[in-house]
Amino acid sequence: MEVILLERVAKLGQMGEVVRVKDGFARNFLLPSGKALRATKENKTRFETMKAQLETRNLELKTEAAKVGEKLNGTEVVLVRQAGETGQLYGSVSTRDIAEALTAAGFSVARHQIVLNHPIKTIGLHEVPVTLHPEVEVTVRANVARSPEEAARQSRGEDLTVVRDDEEEDEYLEEAPAEAGDEAEAEQA
Repeated sequence: MEVILLERVAKLGQMGEVVRVKDGFARNFLLPSGKALRATKENKTRFETMKAQLETRNLELKTEAAKVGEKLNGTEVVLVRQAGETGQLYGSVSTRDIAEALTAAGFSVARHQIVLNHPIKTIGLHEVPVTLHPEVEVTVRANVARSPEEAARQSRGEDLTVVRDDEEEDEYLEEAPAEAGDEAEAEQA
């Protein structure tokens, strides 16, 4: 089916372009959401009359999204989840979880605006793109940790996925100076 795009659609085209899409995509997504019109003679003339209005509306939405994007870009949200010793989460972090955390932080973000190719299943810092407008994309940081204290340590740059026992660390610290002394004696001999 051929449709006229009423706004920019990612990986499809710009506003005003006539593109061929699968019938189901047009019927189930583009047409009901108001992103496109069927490419008929009547709709083409209707689009030409609406073009100026659509461009001004698009420009307004883009500038508004850019303003919000400046504030949102680089924001860090802390998500506390249960995880095993290796850092593997017992569940996962989805777009809904990130959207709720951003909303709690004072930003109005819908879950469809968050771009996750796959759910987050490990603790750590994860960069997550957020599409506020088809032409405005920012990045937020999802800090997934077992507790707020771990989240603070991760924010400072500490890697919590490395498992090291206190006894192993004490042994390592005791052996390191002794080895250095053995090397110095070998050099003198």
